[in-house]
Amino acid sequence: MIGVDTNVLARYYVLDENDREARKQHAIALRIMRDTPRLFVAKSVLLELEWVLRGFYGYAPTAIYKVFTHLLSLPNVSVEDEETVAAAVNQYRAGFDFADALHHASSRQCTEFLTFDDRRFARRADRERTKPPVVVPKA
Repeated sequence: MIGVDTNVLARYYVLDENDREARKQHAIALRIMRDTPRLFVAKSVLLELEWVLRGFYGYAPTAIYKVFTHLLSLPNVSVEDEETVAAAVNQYRAGFDFADALHHASSRQCTEFLTFDDRRFARRADRERTKPPVVVPKA
């Protein structure tokens, strides 16, 4: 099994026609993703990939969701803690920040998940009735 870094996945999913080196790397990434029998993607790579696609390339959440669901569907790709990642991707689709969703999904064995992010995370989690419940600690 061969592990892949964020930049390999970014080159696989993004073709920058204006950059010669990027075009060359895109072709290599296509070959790697197509021809390598067993690839491994760490959760931290996915966290960084979301940031790169959103922050650098300006991808909308719906496009990033499609990237993640495609990657999870590839038969030659194993994703670290795939059940947790799939849960986080579903929360992301529901409007959660991907990092928050991944942290929360990775804490599913807990009785509560504590955060000070009341507006964007805790309130949404309450509306979605997530497990474990997301709680804002009080004084």
